[in-house]
Amino acid sequence: MALFDLPPGELRAHRSTSVEPDDFDAFWSKTLQEAREHDLDARFVPVDTGLATVRVYDVTFAGFGGHPVKGWLTLPAAATGPLPLVVEFVGYGGGRGLPHEHLLWASSGRAHFVMDTRGQGSAWGGGGHTPDPVGAAPAQPGFLTRGIDAPEHYYYRRVFTDAVRAVEAARSHPLADAARTAALGTSQGGGIALAVGGLVPDLAAVAPDVPFLCDFPRAVTLTDRHPYREIGLYLRTHRGHREVALRTLSYFDGVHFAARGRAPALFSAALEDQTCPPSTVFAAFNAWAHDDKAIEVYEFNDHEGGGPYQEAARLRWLGAHA
Repeated sequence: MALFDLPPGELRAHRSTSVEPDDFDAFWSKTLQEAREHDLDARFVPVDTGLATVRVYDVTFAGFGGHPVKGWLTLPAAATGPLPLVVEFVGYGGGRGLPHEHLLWASSGRAHFVMDTRGQGSAWGGGGHTPDPVGAAPAQPGFLTRGIDAPEHYYYRRVFTDAVRAVEAARSHPLADAARTAALGTSQGGGIALAVGGLVPDLAAVAPDVPFLCDFPRAVTLTDRHPYREIGLYLRTHRGHREVALRTLSYFDGVHFAARGRAPALFSAALEDQTCPPSTVFAAFNAWAHDDKAIEVYEFNDHEGGGPYQEAARLRWLGAHA
């Protein structure tokens, strides 16, 4: 599809109409405090992968509610001292996959932690291994409307909490340099990285690519592509619930986490992206609070965004930041 969203000049000025809840900070402070009442219990079990250039650990840590969450930690095979740390979050429907799917960042001399997303991991890639044991009210198939009746019940409250705890778990490994921690991801992973950027105050860098979960009021009315379409289909059946749904979503909107971003950030957007429309990405980018920020724009790409070109851009950029 050709350009369908705002003209490039207007994208640079676009601001979301999402209304930040008055108790946004209190909500997240209480949520993380409750999670930290459970021992992090981060365990790193060596895995024989047959790979010669890296060491891999099967990681388990306590996330939201003390629930066990899985991940992979991959290190350069010869590493002996503290390494810059990359914590990565994965796209919608995917899981942590298999260790050999994640070699880029360890190959660059960094420690790399990839978090399994609870309840996901059955749509693509090598799968996931973390269940979501929390029930919810009726929802549209998918994850975007699970618990949308109230922020306390919402699915991404659990996921974002898991993500903050993932940073804490990865930093607890003796070969990880906590002071040089970057959070990144693509699509849903980018949206999770934005949340972490707003909730973890001492990151060295944040790199969300074509991020999902941003500017909900615009996204749910601009695109009819999934996953955002799940919300429209839910509201098609649950008539009159629009304000309740948008209130819940406002606690999880990337634009509000971006307003609390305290680290340098590299974003990316694709101007033909109908999954995460460029105006929703620019809404988060324009709200990002730290002055050191940049955005790579791919004019003729859909949700694949920059792909390997953006990976190369992140490698160059992180070399100067983390």
